[in-house]
Amino acid sequence: MSYDRALTVFSPDGHLFQVEYAMNAVKRGSTVVGVRGQSSVILAAEMKQAQDLQDMRTVRKILKVDDHVALAFAGLQADARVLINKARMQCQSHRLTVEDAPKVEWVARTIAETQQKYTARGGRRPFGISTVIAGHDMDGKPQLWQTDPSGNYSSWTATVCGRNSKSVRELLEEEYDPGMTEEDSLRVACRALLETAERGSKGIEVAVLRHGKELEMLDADAVEKICEEVAKEDAEDKNNEA
Repeated sequence: MSYDRALTVFSPDGHLFQVEYAMNAVKRGSTVVGVRGQSSVILAAEMKQAQDLQDMRTVRKILKVDDHVALAFAGLQADARVLINKARMQCQSHRLTVEDAPKVEWVARTIAETQQKYTARGGRRPFGISTVIAGHDMDGKPQLWQTDPSGNYSSWTATVCGRNSKSVRELLEEEYDPGMTEEDSLRVACRALLETAERGSKGIEVAVLRHGKELEMLDADAVEKICEEVAKEDAEDKNNEA
């Protein structure tokens, strides 16, 4: 039997190859970073070079799911569009039923359940994306969650998915501090993406989500300024070491 073609059949050593292939699609996608601060959550994503005649407003890696929840993804953009639309509908349904905003964990669990369903039914294939979900619960506590094509989901203080995620994760582990301010979180997120971004600061998209406020997308000048500060700090550290 061809185990690599069958979605619902385990190989003799316990693998579902179609799910692993979906995870490989994520690893080939643009890098996405999430950093949870004391009062805000930062999402940053690498943006590839657009075509000369393409409208960049139609190409986004960071999207709003609900008033208090935003999502960034790594992997197949068409899959992300379908999954995000499903998540938005579920959030609207929750508000109509419960008359209250859904918790960020509930949103992450709902997305993960949808991804898991597509790993256990014939005639379908897994979603080829991983998502990084940021938001605030009603008590104002910032939340950061990640889901994978397998349907697994978990909470993080800082996370990364996509291309070169191993090296970026190592940098986040070194740089992250639970007491970081919003400005510190922005610098850590930008420093992590500068490790892999092919276009430097011009290829980075950054968003800030604060409690009780709309998702704020930083403009190119603000991102450029943060990246310059990061480069200056790195240069000073190298001089001190020398």
